[in-house]
Amino acid sequence: MENRKKRTGRLKRRQKLRWEKLDNTANLFPAIASQNTTNVYRISVVLAEPVDAGLLQKALDMVLPKFDTFCVRMRKGIFWYYFETNHKPSPVVRKEREYPCAYIEPYANNNYLFRVTYYKRRINLEVFHVLADGMGGVNFLREITYQYLRLKHEELAGSRHVAFSDETSLNTEDSYLKNYRKSHKKGYETTRAVEVKGEKFGGGEFSIFHGYLPLQKLKEVCKSRGASVNEYLTAVFLYSIYREYLHGQQSKKPISASVPVNLRPYFDSLTTRNFFVMVSAVFLPERENMSLDEVVEIVKKSLQSQINKKHLEELFSYNVANQKNIFLRSVPVFVKILAMRIVYRSSARANTTTVTNIGNVHVKEEYRPYIQNFSAMLSRSAGQNIKAAISSYGDLLTFTITSSFTDVSIQRCFFKTLSEQGIPVTVESNGVTYESM
Repeated sequence: MENRKKRTGRLKRRQKLRWEKLDNTANLFPAIASQNTTNVYRISVVLAEPVDAGLLQKALDMVLPKFDTFCVRMRKGIFWYYFETNHKPSPVVRKEREYPCAYIEPYANNNYLFRVTYYKRRINLEVFHVLADGMGGVNFLREITYQYLRLKHEELAGSRHVAFSDETSLNTEDSYLKNYRKSHKKGYETTRAVEVKGEKFGGGEFSIFHGYLPLQKLKEVCKSRGASVNEYLTAVFLYSIYREYLHGQQSKKPISASVPVNLRPYFDSLTTRNFFVMVSAVFLPERENMSLDEVVEIVKKSLQSQINKKHLEELFSYNVANQKNIFLRSVPVFVKILAMRIVYRSSARANTTTVTNIGNVHVKEEYRPYIQNFSAMLSRSAGQNIKAAISSYGDLLTFTITSSFTDVSIQRCFFKTLSEQGIPVTVESNGVTYESM
């Protein structure tokens, strides 16, 4: 402990106090965060051997000072929240004891807005979304894991030196502002969607189901339907809600999934901060007993009509325009918070669920024998008590469903439907259910 304090003192002398504004999307999260809407996501890596807590702490201590995106604390100004360099010791790595994606209390976490935990062979990084999106989280966790493995295994060179891989960016630009174009179009739909309701767990509990799918076989099935992996899995998830919650009945309200889109490939960005927008995969059950094939076609067309550079630019430019408005900029932060909460509740009800895909996580060749898998999961939010996250590593795709409901019929239908389509599925659960799969 004494050594950590000395090390922190040296770090303070080397670093200057800096501050920066939150990015456009990040401005929303402090306004709506609570114990029930934590806006915390988790990315995990499973290693080939049990985690050494001491070495994991040392790896975090070595990597964190070089990651400006995560080495901050959040302050409240007169008009906006802002980030300031955090010179306190890094958060204490702990064995996982609580349910995932719990609210992060800064004062109990050395003012940091992320936590690192472990359980057996798994390392978990949980991030308050104000810091970064999934891409930024993957970068950070991957470098912590690399450094941990260098400390653990002598055969991996550079155990005493932090050297980031070429695929890891340290760019912290606000890519929303950089790519902003004047726009007068409204950002998002607010038509109310189907809301899944039911008996819930208490005390912050929720069920977690990981479905492991062979990626090559999944791609074959998707190709036969002319759909991408993301389109197909989102469609099957919405179909499962239609079959199990609406029991295949007609509905005047759509079943809609909020789908985050990574903007970096469209705008040549390397930022480690948030840079995504939400589009909606919308399926309106116009009649009874619609088939899976019909739902796949509807969802595919819904997403393809929205995911193009012009429309994506319009979505975030509308939000940035509000941020740049000279009259809104002069409004005190407590008034902005109230306004953002109202707008958020309205827009959140326009989607039944969220399906996010952090993509295929690439790992350098020398580390692959030590890493078995990656996964991701989301916390619940207003009107959305069941969500899904997709990740892949090598030839294995992991589809993770988190839910606050005691009933698991939607999860059962989803994995059963994939199996019926010829896709082998292995399912793992945290066991928090009141009925068997």
